Amino acid sequence: MNDNFAPATGIGSLPGHDAREAAKTAAGTFEDFPFLPELPARGPGADMTGRTAGMLVELYARVEPSGWRLGDRPGRDTKRARAWLGEDLDALEEFTQGYEGPLKIQAVGPWTLAAALELRNGEAVLSDPGACRDLAASLAEGLRLHLAEVRRRVPGARPVLQLDEPSLTAVLRGQVRSASGYRTHRAVDRQVVEATLREVAGVHGDGPVVVHSCAPDVPFALLRRAGIAGVSFDFALLTERDDDAIGEAVEGGTRLLAGVVPGTDTALSDPAGSVMGVRTLWRRLGLRPELLAEAVTVTPACGLAGASPEYARRALAHCVRAARSLADNPE
Repeated sequence: MNDNFAPATGIGSLPGHDAREAAKTAAGTFEDFPFLPELPARGPGADMTGRTAGMLVELYARVEPSGWRLGDRPGRDTKRARAWLGEDLDALEEFTQGYEGPLKIQAVGPWTLAAALELRNGEAVLSDPGACRDLAASLAEGLRLHLAEVRRRVPGARPVLQLDEPSLTAVLRGQVRSASGYRTHRAVDRQVVEATLREVAGVHGDGPVVVHSCAPDVPFALLRRAGIAGVSFDFALLTERDDDAIGEAVEGGTRLLAGVVPGTDTALSDPAGSVMGVRTLWRRLGLRPELLAEAVTVTPACGLAGASPEYARRALAHCVRAARSLADNPE
């Protein structure tokens, strides 16, 4: 069993405003793979872009009507983002006393951040290759400090760093829209994308890094080449075109964080039904059933910020039961 991972965990975001309640749910539901919750309902700075912007070193962002924009100095938006992250870490520390094992923390990855953050002229950082390099270096240093803080607060934990990259495929295909909306930014060269991901992931040393995207056409092969240990994705968006890349990823030791539980309120099937598609994929790929529990972590399809608090709790608990079903009956 790969002790960097466990059978089930969450994605990151949860509904509500209460950091202690969120940490209690994340740590209590996933006793062997808790995660640091994000609560975007609190407002700007608690959203995924603002939260990660608050981690940057020597780069600062503020909220404009169009979104987050880089500026010269830390303002109230940066301070608020850092304060909320501190509150979330306090809560996590409280509910993981004595915990030993994998612990997942999330931040926006360099390419989705470059697509989301604006330069002073209002265009995305993505429009300027030099600014992309500076942003990636700032992010890498910020993540290094964040990981050190998590290790200090939860000394028995083995941090797993998740980079959220929902815009990655759009960046590779030149589908990110300009500020005017009339054109798109040109596609970034795949080797540049791969090298930047490798650089940012490298701050975690030997620790595992996961890339999460709940968009279609996740570039599994590129992520593997970048040294990413696990890929987190919305299982419902897979097509048979992905089969070869997934088969190669599993055989190469990449962990699949399979998002099989819907992220918004719905009726949940029985746990075995939730992972039926994973079993079917395994048979189609001709992979050994006993590999399933070693290669797959069950998660929600995406973050749960848009769900009701009651559904979010049920969905997380359902992930644990679905993972147990997969382990008990791999065939």
